[in-house]
Amino acid sequence: MDNNQNHGQGPGNGSNNNNRPQKNGQTVMVFLIVTVITLIVMGAFNSFRRGITNQEITYNRFMELLDAGQVESVEIQSGQYVITPSIETQFLTGNGRHGVTFYTGIVDDPNLAQKLLDAGVDFKQEIPDMTSEFIYSLLMFLIPLIFIWVIMGFALRKMGGGGVMGIGKNKARVYAQKETGVTFKDVAGQDEAKESLQEVVDFLENPGKYSEIGAKLPKGALLVGPPGTGKTLLAKAVAGEAHAPFFSLSGSDFVEMFVGVGASRVRELFEEAKKNAPCIIFIDEIDAIGKSRDSRYGGGNDEREQTLNQLLAEMDGFDTASGLLILAATNRPEVLDQALLRPGRFDRRVIVDKPDLKGRIDVLKVHSKNVHMDDTVDLEAIALATSGAVGSDLANMINEAAILAIKNGRKAVSQADLFESVEVVLVGKEKKNKILSKEERRIVSYHEVGHALVSALQKDSEPVQKITIVPRTMGALGYVMNVPEEEKFLNTESEIRARLVECVAGRAAEQIVFHSITTGAANDIEQATKIARAMITQYGMSEKFGMVGLESPANQYLEGRTILNCSDETAAEVDKEVMRVIKESYDKAVSLLMAHREALDRIADFLIEKETITGKEFMEIFHRVEAKETSDASEEAAEPPVTEGES
Repeated sequence: MDNNQNHGQGPGNGSNNNNRPQKNGQTVMVFLIVTVITLIVMGAFNSFRRGITNQEITYNRFMELLDAGQVESVEIQSGQYVITPSIETQFLTGNGRHGVTFYTGIVDDPNLAQKLLDAGVDFKQEIPDMTSEFIYSLLMFLIPLIFIWVIMGFALRKMGGGGVMGIGKNKARVYAQKETGVTFKDVAGQDEAKESLQEVVDFLENPGKYSEIGAKLPKGALLVGPPGTGKTLLAKAVAGEAHAPFFSLSGSDFVEMFVGVGASRVRELFEEAKKNAPCIIFIDEIDAIGKSRDSRYGGGNDEREQTLNQLLAEMDGFDTASGLLILAATNRPEVLDQALLRPGRFDRRVIVDKPDLKGRIDVLKVHSKNVHMDDTVDLEAIALATSGAVGSDLANMINEAAILAIKNGRKAVSQADLFESVEVVLVGKEKKNKILSKEERRIVSYHEVGHALVSALQKDSEPVQKITIVPRTMGALGYVMNVPEEEKFLNTESEIRARLVECVAGRAAEQIVFHSITTGAANDIEQATKIARAMITQYGMSEKFGMVGLESPANQYLEGRTILNCSDETAAEVDKEVMRVIKESYDKAVSLLMAHREALDRIADFLIEKETITGKEFMEIFHRVEAKETSDASEEAAEPPVTEGES
């Protein structure tokens, strides 16, 4: 679930810290306004101090007035001469009021002082006011710095640093007691994980009965599993059940471009959590800061390693009796530092894996409890069709089904809506505007019927639920949906080989009917190669190599990538063995389809006409054709042979 919802201001000092950036911003704005007003007043003061000059004259005109005795006084200012004419001159110029002056620019005239003395004119040099000039210069220097400070503070807040003075502030979202809104009732399909965490909840609620016997609260629990299985939801449920404050943040929240910021945030996080104990700290995607310091896993990052070291020190530094519990989640436990995983830090590893059949049914019930369903809905059938789906996938399917029901004008979700939503999530929506040519439709139809027919002809294959040649947005031009009759946790070698034959049957049908091949089998070839390689390198199902582990998983909970653990010569032999297994499967698919060519043609023609057929329709046509072929063969066997001489 999204950690951003339902969060409020936390207990303790959290609300005061959250208001500091806002108060600092208001202070800066007030300071800037006062500075601007001060500059305006100083400018007005300088204008008033320098007097009112309303007319500019040339230097020649100034000399003429001086020679004519029409100048009363002259003030030499910075950059100009301010000339006060005699009263008679003011009346002659038409101004008619005292205080009007002329001004002209400074001219390099070494004889000016003597001329003024000879004319009996009072003149003086302006004495600059150093105080105002100093203040003016100081403000002109400080304003750009303040502006830069404001911009940097805004940028750092955007990066999560909380401003210049709060760059090391922790970024945890704090949920008060009962504020997460999630309990164990909202988590389905993870009974084992809930059982492991129930003891932690009981310890937080009733610490006395554990302390009497000498038991200690585990310092930390690591939630491990594939994406979408509900690790964050489980952590919130623990906080909701324990009625304890919940500090939630991601591992990436500690990491910044500045060395030491992450360590500072770890310290502040634990200080605030201790003030609100008993409480829970949840760190999602802890591999962002907990990655091994070994260079093989990307070690050598000073900021991340300092943050990890601080986290290790803090986990050693608090007493379990204080009621402080650390929960963390990751999809990559293999890259975590061993110092983080040792007992005394993360004492428990809780596996949050993909739900089984019963778990998927429970998840579907949880997510559909507020959705209107009609009488046709069978959640068990949907759960069977979604083997390998996680909780987020199932929630998405329920929501897509509700949207489809509204789109079709119904007020309740039907089973057809649910199956369509399964297809939307797995292979995408139908592409209405992608129209295949007549020849391409035939090729795709025979390809898909080849898959389905081989499935029906093998006893170890899963039953066919649907065949379609309608293109989908995820790239499929058509597909066959197989739904198992029951949930399986083990696959026999015969079942895996049947799956291999089914994978290559589409290409085999193309070769038989059109005597050519297309690019449509790319995904089938990829799947067949993956299955065949796993048989040889992981499952020990090869006579040549026997029970030798030649590959090991490198990333169990993400893409499931494997790494070869053998020499180059052995790897070459593995490739040859993979090619042999796939060729045997292809030959078997060709043999099966050739033996049932009429059924292949009849079903393909029906699929071209209808575009989509159900598994029931497919099996009806198949049994009808098989019954007809059996009847024809019986009639031929019943006819007596014609011998020579008979009439």
